[in-house]
This record gives sequence, structure tokens and C-alpha cells, in this order.
Amino acid sequence: MPELTNFNDILNEELKDPKFKKEYDLLEEEFVLAKEILQLRKEQNLTQKELAKKVGTSQPAIARVESGNYKNISLSFLRKLAKVLGAKPEIHLKKIS
Repeated sequence: MPELTNFNDILNEELKDPKFKKEYDLLEEEFVLAKEILQLRKEQNLTQKELAKKVGTSQPAIARVESGNYKNISLSFLRKLAKVLGAKPEIHLKKIS
């Protein structure tokens, strides 16, 4: 059986490329948020459809948020989502070096 390559090994190798790292860093915040939402939803044993109903949105909207493939997510939507998941959003500004 061929050896499976670990995703983190591939990612670490790709991050050695400065162009790749720059693009990856630009998307990091979106993926961190998506991962946190997905984890909180799973901890509460909710499906995307169930979470969407509680938040007052559609299942595809939840899927987009969890995939990191969303644009212009509003703070009010994020607050609704966080409230249902028993969390609170934290917004920070970080100086670009």
C-alpha cells in the first residue's frame, strides 16, 4: 500500500514558497473562523440545517461560512451565529508588518 502523505507535511513544504505563504496568510483568518464555527457546531451535535434554522438562514449559507468561502460576512450575522453556538465574536486589528 502506498504511503499516504500528511496534509500538514504538504502544507509546510508549500509554505516555504514566499508567494504561496503570502496568499495563505491572507486567507488564514477566514479559515480559522470557519474551523471554529464547524467545531462549535459539531460539539453541539447540530447539522448545518439545524444550525441554519436556529440562526435564521439557509443551510448553504452555513456551508459557505464553514468552508471559508464567504465574502462580506456581517458582524450582526456573526453575532447571531455565535449566540446560537454559545460563543461570542472577538474582532481584532493587527498591524501589518
